[in-house]
Amino acid sequence: MSDLIDDPDPGANAPEFSVSDLSGAIKRLIEGEFGHVRIRGEIGRVSRPKSGHLYLDLKDDRAVINGIIWKGVAGRLPVQPEEGMEVVATGRLTTFPGQSRYQIIIEDIKPAGAGALMAMLERRKAALAGEGLFDEQHKKRLPYLPEIIGVITSPSGAVIRDILHRLRDRFPRKVMIWPVAVQGERCAPEVTRAIQGFNAMTPGGAMPRPDLIIVARGGGSIEDLWGFNEESVVRAAAASEIPLISAVGHETDTTLIDYASDKRAPTPTAAAELAVPVRLELLAWLDGQEGRLIHALSGGVAQRGQRLRDLARALPRPEVLLDGPRQRLDVWGDRLPAALIRGVQVRRVALSEAGGALRPGVLRRMIEGDSRRLMAASERMGGALERRTRDDRRRFDALAARFGARSPADEVAARRAEAGRVSQRLSAAGERQITTWAQRITALDRLRETLGYKATLKRGYAVVRGDGALVTTRKAAKAAGALEVEFADGRISLGAAVPAPKNTPKSAPKNKPKSDAPDQGSLF
Repeated sequence: MSDLIDDPDPGANAPEFSVSDLSGAIKRLIEGEFGHVRIRGEIGRVSRPKSGHLYLDLKDDRAVINGIIWKGVAGRLPVQPEEGMEVVATGRLTTFPGQSRYQIIIEDIKPAGAGALMAMLERRKAALAGEGLFDEQHKKRLPYLPEIIGVITSPSGAVIRDILHRLRDRFPRKVMIWPVAVQGERCAPEVTRAIQGFNAMTPGGAMPRPDLIIVARGGGSIEDLWGFNEESVVRAAAASEIPLISAVGHETDTTLIDYASDKRAPTPTAAAELAVPVRLELLAWLDGQEGRLIHALSGGVAQRGQRLRDLARALPRPEVLLDGPRQRLDVWGDRLPAALIRGVQVRRVALSEAGGALRPGVLRRMIEGDSRRLMAASERMGGALERRTRDDRRRFDALAARFGARSPADEVAARRAEAGRVSQRLSAAGERQITTWAQRITALDRLRETLGYKATLKRGYAVVRGDGALVTTRKAAKAAGALEVEFADGRISLGAAVPAPKNTPKSAPKNKPKSDAPDQGSLF
């Protein structure tokens, strides 16, 4: 009987599941058994798509599990996950049927102790330092006495009171407070916006731009101060055009903003001390400088007075200084008559030489030119007198019409009399000028007559011509075929007739007037 009946296959009567049914059953099982879990591990790959969600891997040395942080949770995290950070993640375990994998939906994630935070801090510090954000060459010099100080801190803490109190004690200044959260998830974005907001203000505007910025916070744990280690805060501090002092935590606390700021203060109170000098010390220093200046001026005046007295004692007596000039004056007085005589002789010779070069034609042209200028000046003077008289009459009539001091007839008569007097003075001046010019012309004519060769002939000299040319040497006289001698009262010929000069045209008339002076020749 057993051979006639087949045995059923194992599991042949088990129910069949679809892929979706099986994936859903696994999902319900995992979510039911692991509602909320805390997982410790190292962050591996981190992905930030445009949706705003975070996708990461949590791993240890033997396994990896995928993790998801939804957009709303990622924006509230105090510390943003980074690759290589050791963290403790809290969330619920679930599956993703589309890829047959399980994953954790992270609701909170924190670094696994201070060691993990410090390791992440060192990596971030090295990366930012590699970009040059901490270089000393980018540090700006703090103003010596800022007019307005911007403070970025919590408005309700003790820090702002300490800063205001210290500023009031040292040197009161205007303070602008930008309230921010100094810890938690809102700290980093608010501090970043505050630094950028102060830099965006316009100097001298309705809301004046501060000359110095202080970022301050009291002491706390590394988690409390973590907002000042965020990359956005560090970059805003490094890019600030306004000098920035960081005063975050106590002296032993160090954040990344301390490296990017222009000056680090160990405490907020120390930041206020770095911001302004002590007013009383400045006043004392000014008093000291004033005293030193007065002392230096007094000493300088006294020293120069003593020097002046010493130099005065070294000077010679006034009468000794005058001995040399007196002696030189006597010597020059003795030399003066002889020098005057020599000067007259030299000028007389120069006058004789200059007179020899004068020609009657030149003098005649000068006289004619002076005559023409005299006539033109006389004509212009007459017209100018008439125009001046008319202008004066119009001006006087206008003044009379304006003031009405006297009748027009009297004013006209007075102005006419004045114009007559002016005309007489101008006529007299013109006659005197004409007389002076006539006298000059007469003197020049007398000088021409005196310097001409005719006057020289009257003193017993003669002009000798031979063969139509002037004879100036004995040799030329012997070589000439005939000689002509000109005296003051006429000419005589010796020998044959004197031929006409070679440069005289044959067509020249016989009665051509002779020149008053020879071109060249000698007087005997």
